Amino acid sequence: QVQLVESGGGLVQPGGSARLSCVQFGDLFGSYMRNWYRQAPGKQRELVATLADVGPFYYADSVKGRFPISRDNETTFSLQMVGMKPGDTVVYYCNVRHSSNHARDHWGHGTQVPVSS
Repeated sequence: QVQLVESGGGLVQPGGSARLSCVQFGDLFGSYMRNWYRQAPGKQRELVATLADVGPFYYADSVKGRFPISRDNETTFSLQMVGMKPGDTVVYYCNVRHSSNHARDHWGHGTQVPVSS
């Protein structure tokens, strides 16, 4: 059973930075995409960034150039957030999804990152 645990959430001032990490417990077999999503109250969860085995694969337009995604080691990937805006105040979720069998899909429980002065 694979479990994902996010860390790094907490209050950030506008223009500030934060780093979210996602630690994987349990083994994954095959090729997986590693994703960060976010969800604002009352809105659909949106894809923020995707990391493929070869490197960053996708960024939402709203975070391009601000939120680089990276692989720290075999079990951890991160989202570095810089230049944060009040609109970035949402719950962030990490996700791993098999590259071809999307039913093999695992989610973290989410971490909140409030952006406020």
